Amino acid sequence: MSFCCGASMLGTKGTLKHYRTQVHNVPLLFCPVCNRVEVHYKVEHEYEILAEYAHSDGMAEIDFQDFVMEDDESIFRNCVNCEDDDPLDLVRSQIDMALDLLTVAKQIGDTKWEYELKKRLAVMSRRKSKLIQK
Repeated sequence: MSFCCGASMLGTKGTLKHYRTQVHNVPLLFCPVCNRVEVHYKVEHEYEILAEYAHSDGMAEIDFQDFVMEDDESIFRNCVNCEDDDPLDLVRSQIDMALDLLTVAKQIGDTKWEYELKKRLAVMSRRKSKLIQK
């Protein structure tokens, strides 16, 4: 499981740009709070090699799946949620985890962590309200 700003990151696939080359279907981890994106750690090395070779060959686009065989189920097994999950369930899950962590932060007296968790909860609460309104 990967974390960013304290939130668990979501597993997804997407396109990344490496200089002038777009690499499609790259396994990614995405933070629903701060929107940070990073290549999944299990394929990070393969991504770097493929992207660099594609760029040096002058390719405009390349599909990661055509060159690296990775089982989607196993690569995202350690993710708490995936992008394909119901958005409202995903937000509720993130809120539940943040509330659990807030309890821990209060118990150990970590005021900085409490503040960060409260900020995350505010972001996720706004997102939850928008999803309910839809």
